[in-house]
Formats: sequence, C-alpha cells, structure tokens
Amino acid sequence: MNGEKWMIKLTQQLQIGLLCLMAVASFAHSSEAKDPDPYENLNRKSHSFNETLDKYIARPAAKIYANTMPDPVERGVVNFFSNLDELTNIANDLLQAKFGQAANDTGRFLINSTLGIGGLFDVASRAGLPKGEGEDFGQTLGAWGVGEGPYLMLPLVGPSTLRDAPSKYIDSFANPVSYMDDVSTRNSLRLVGLVSMRAELLGLDDAISGDSYLFVRDVYLQRRDYLVKDGAIEDDFGDLDDY
Repeated sequence: MNGEKWMIKLTQQLQIGLLCLMAVASFAHSSEAKDPDPYENLNRKSHSFNETLDKYIARPAAKIYANTMPDPVERGVVNFFSNLDELTNIANDLLQAKFGQAANDTGRFLINSTLGIGGLFDVASRAGLPKGEGEDFGQTLGAWGVGEGPYLMLPLVGPSTLRDAPSKYIDSFANPVSYMDDVSTRNSLRLVGLVSMRAELLGLDDAISGDSYLFVRDVYLQRRDYLVKDGAIEDDFGDLDDY
C-alpha cells in the first residue's frame, strides 16, 4: 500500500472511529453509575464462553508454544510486538501532553527498531530508556475526563468497559500490521502475537481464586483506574497487569 492510499484509509477510519467514540463518550459520561457491572448476567455468559475457548484452544496452544520455542526466540517475539506497541504509546503520550514520556517512547522505538533488529532486542532499556507502563486511547479518554461506563466482558476480546472497547479500534490505527496488504501475513502475525501474549500469562493461571469472573473484573477495573490516574491510587494487583 502506497503512502497516499495509506493516508486516505487512515483518515477515513479515524473519522468513523472518532464519530463512534463521541457517541460512546457522551453515553459513558451520562451513564456513570454506582454499579460498575449492570450487565453482569450477560457478561458472565461471555466470560464462560471465553474460558471455554481458553481451556480448549488458547491455553493448549500457548503451552505448546512455550515448551517448543527456545527462550531467546520467545523473548524476541515478545520484544517485537512490544516495540510495535510503542507507536500506540507515543500517539497517546502526545494526546495526553506527556511530552517527556513521548520522547522516551520515541527513542525506544527508534533504537529498538534499528539497533534492536526490528525490535527483537530491547537495546533501549540498556541505553537508559526504560519501558513505560503503556498508554492507550482508553486511558487518553479517561485523562480527558470521560467516564469508563459499564464493565463489559467481550467475547474473544476479554474484559473491557464502554469507554475502552471502541478505543481498541482507534489504537489499531497506530499498528503497522493493520496496513499490511498480504492478508495471510497480517493474520499470521496477529495469531503469533496472541499466542505469545497468552504464553506470557501461563504463570498467572494459578493466581485466580474464587469466582474467576469477579476476580478478572475487579483486577481489570482497578488496574485501569490505576493506569488512567498514573498510579495515584493504591494498586493491589501490580503483578497481574495483563489481566
């Protein structure tokens, strides 16, 4: 895809996404309720569906991946996708006027994309540019004062909120993988990214106790609140970030 077509496509997608987000933000702000989970019955069904898929597909695939992939290669894959995420971080750093963090994340992306061989090695951390906790458009909306709205457990996607769910669509514009013309390559990269991410979580499976739905919901909501407020609240789930 040439640069002109890429810009036209990006502009069109941004217009659609922003219109949707304006409607969602208005609804989320007006519907900020005492009960963070008014759709619990429906959410529990989605949670059960996701758990079934995880049990029979995602977790077994992640275990095979983790057991067969050499550790250096597995770490390289994690670094590669983490490096791509820096583009999303940079965009949202700027939208939140976090210029110092934007400079740090830009430096990380440039160094790791070059000296780090496409992001396979985290050279930037050794050069004094630490990896941040990450920024996304849901956090940006939160920083702008948009309420999170009701908690949502989305099929295949996982935990989210009315504010965060459409924001994932906006964030996808910053990912170069979305603009690959070769569908098979694009889907293969996405699949590898998902399996790699699930493999990273294998060590946390035993941390879930009691009602798994409530555990995941509470961890997600508290962690998102912590990220939106840049750590200005007490976070009891620091070791379970990806949940």
